[in-house]
Amino acid sequence: MKRVEILARLEKAGVIAVIRGKDHTEAIKASQAIIEGGVIGIEVTFTIPNAQLAIQELTDAYRRQDVVIGAGTVLDAVTARLAIMAGAEFIVSPSFNAETAELCNLYQIPYLPDCMTVTEMQTALKSGVDIIKLFPGSAYGPSIVSAVKAPLPHINLMPTGGVSLENMAIWFESGVVAVGVGGNLLAPAAEGDFSKVTVIAQQYAAKLDEIRGINHD
Repeated sequence: MKRVEILARLEKAGVIAVIRGKDHTEAIKASQAIIEGGVIGIEVTFTIPNAQLAIQELTDAYRRQDVVIGAGTVLDAVTARLAIMAGAEFIVSPSFNAETAELCNLYQIPYLPDCMTVTEMQTALKSGVDIIKLFPGSAYGPSIVSAVKAPLPHINLMPTGGVSLENMAIWFESGVVAVGVGGNLLAPAAEGDFSKVTVIAQQYAAKLDEIRGINHD
């Protein structure tokens, strides 16, 4: 049931913030600012030095909340296991890796690889993948969703890259289960302006509520 529960939390989060930065301290601060803004899906990428330390600190801090924290840019099963041992609740890869899929299945952790063709997607699905990442989303556009769902109507897709406040609604209307957001959300963090990161996260959280018809008044 662990995997099912994590998948439900990923879908509930809706917006997954893709965290990059110069070190794990910046990653933690950016993640905290984003969570404060109401975005509760966090993907800590392994382009960050000592990313596993950031994952461990964040999972320890938010364990009893709705926040779901995973690892991104995971290139192999060794890195996936390192992330899972640090507390990562989902694993995201820039390409499909069969060994990583097997490892994630072993630990009941959702695996979200990037696939660019229907053949790759079918291979991933046969290996137990629940959500396929589309990267960069800007290379496809929302129309790719209906095109893929024609032969694979049961597939779950998450575009990352090129998703913005302006086009997020179109992606969800097209049938994606979640979206990944990185650059425009995190840009102020590089300048140390984490309060601005919170403001932008609030905008994404509000847009998601609007898309889902949730009114907090």
